[in-house]
Amino acid sequence: MSDMMWGGRFTKAEEKNALDFNASISYDCRMYKEDIAGSKAHAKMLARHGIISKEDCEKITEGLSAIKKEIDDGKFPFSIELEDIHMNVEKRLTDDIGDAGARLHTARSRNDQCALDLHMYMKRQIGRVAEKLIAVEEALLEAAEKYKDVILPGYTHMQRAQPVLFAHHMLCYFAMLERDFKRLEECYDMA
Repeated sequence: MSDMMWGGRFTKAEEKNALDFNASISYDCRMYKEDIAGSKAHAKMLARHGIISKEDCEKITEGLSAIKKEIDDGKFPFSIELEDIHMNVEKRLTDDIGDAGARLHTARSRNDQCALDLHMYMKRQIGRVAEKLIAVEEALLEAAEKYKDVILPGYTHMQRAQPVLFAHHMLCYFAMLERDFKRLEECYDMA
């Protein structure tokens, strides 16, 4: 059981089944970049407003950079006992830099941190999907151009209909994907 998360509330250790059920580190570890970037920005804001010292801000920022590098290199030991990415990073930061690490969460709830991480993560993932969508659209355009004179049967209700150009057939898929791209843009804006 994580003393940091539940310290003093329970006298017995958390059972493994409950720990496995509550822990999200197996999937939210993918948000480490967003968690660290958000924490750095938060520390800078706290220092700018005089809530923490510039020295604490520097320690926090350097500590978070070191943690990010360790995760990037695949050497960070994620702990299921710490449940999620936020607690894994926070515990490590506090272990590495001391009390300054604990000041990082001044004026920020875990809900704020989770919301920020999720929004930033979604923006990054939407961008990745959009890049792949563009690559597929480009391939469709290339195929349409390469085979612009090829004729094939069109289909209506699973039955052959009038002849169509292969290029037009490819451009139909392009149009469908372009609508999907516009939806991704809307999701990106909302995130």
